[in-house]
Amino acid sequence: MRDAPVISIIDDDELNRVGTASLVRSLGFVAHAFPSAHSFLHSQQLTETSCLISDVQMPEMSGIQLQDVLHARGHNIPIILITAYPDDRVRAQAFARGAVCFLSKPFDGETLSRCLAVALKNNASESE
Repeated sequence: MRDAPVISIIDDDELNRVGTASLVRSLGFVAHAFPSAHSFLHSQQLTETSCLISDVQMPEMSGIQLQDVLHARGHNIPIILITAYPDDRVRAQAFARGAVCFLSKPFDGETLSRCLAVALKNNASESE
């Protein structure tokens, strides 16, 4: 399964993090889960990740702030942002910074699968 794309999940809520990782694995991807943006940024998965799924609202660093940090460091990882508190202003900020999708929790596997397909297609065309 080493050829499967690596999807990293960042969510401070353990139940959501484990559930999303399980869903991603059921879709045929390799999943790595992190409790915070900082733990992801300091992991070896940073350079192996094909797509990132991040919660928007987290302590210390939000998903939006993480987008900014990744761009500033030259990492162009496609990002799917997820939130339990949908807000049009935050949604607009996410897309302005390059998010591929902005999903409200709970979301289903079909919706996530479509977002991952778009993210990975965009990522593949950028690396060619």
